[in-house]
Amino acid sequence: MKFKKAVLVEIEDYALDKKCWDELDGLIETRVSISRKDPNFLKTIEDADCLLVGFQIDVGKDVIDAAPNLKYIGVLATAYGTVDYEYAASKNISVCNLAGYSTEAVAEFTITMILWQLRQIEEGVSRARKGNYGFEGMSARELKNSEFGVIGLGSIGNRVAELAAGFGAKVSYWSRNKKETPFKYKELNDLLSSSDDISVNIAETPETTNLLNKDNLALLKSGAILVNTVPPPVINTDDLAARLSKGDITYIFDHADEMTKEDLAKLNTHKNCLALGPIGFITKEARKNKQEIFVGNIKAFLEGAPQNVVK
Repeated sequence: MKFKKAVLVEIEDYALDKKCWDELDGLIETRVSISRKDPNFLKTIEDADCLLVGFQIDVGKDVIDAAPNLKYIGVLATAYGTVDYEYAASKNISVCNLAGYSTEAVAEFTITMILWQLRQIEEGVSRARKGNYGFEGMSARELKNSEFGVIGLGSIGNRVAELAAGFGAKVSYWSRNKKETPFKYKELNDLLSSSDDISVNIAETPETTNLLNKDNLALLKSGAILVNTVPPPVINTDDLAARLSKGDITYIFDHADEMTKEDLAKLNTHKNCLALGPIGFITKEARKNKQEIFVGNIKAFLEGAPQNVVK
């Protein structure tokens, strides 16, 4: 069994290896690539039964209604907050993401950035490049015995928690649902007010938009490090900028490419903010996993046993 027509939205040739493209062509009769901004987009998907979309592509009711034959939406990412998956489900359309493909990569990145900040690595490297090998004025703290908070205990959040615990940190978490886990559950406000280091790993959904805002960002401890590896809407930009203006916390995130220039400027004016491109997931292993799961999801659906269906 194959899809008759698959429309690929914002998935560039370089995003997948040749082997993966060949596998896709074996599962699809007709493959069309298009930009979401193309004025002919809705017309192009009219007869599509498969929609394959890149990261953070808007797939709302208008898109779903424009494709009456649509059966499957494959997201080439873990995040799926820009897809109206509940409406899709009401139309008996499966929405599948790449759950877990970059778990290790993102978790390692999170711990790396926290240690980078804790141990003043940037300052040490900067001095060394200038031929200054002194340590005057430098100070640091250890991850061991620190209060470490994880917001969102999915696959990535859980792995972050495991790595932090491996360093001897006292790990707590908040999630929309309590988990069977060795880590201590805390209410969100309690976690924010008690944690020295915090990793944000909650999925972006309508319910989690502006999850962190002026009311709870005010609870952050002086000296706290906040690392965010999920899409920006989870944290209110204006409220975060106001909290950063106090100069006593550090914010590190790797989705700067998804922000408007205006919003990014609000954060970049603060020296205690480090905005990075989407580098948290970039490892050879994650790329391999990404493609295998992407193709595997399509195969599983065509075989009548959908996997990684978002809910």
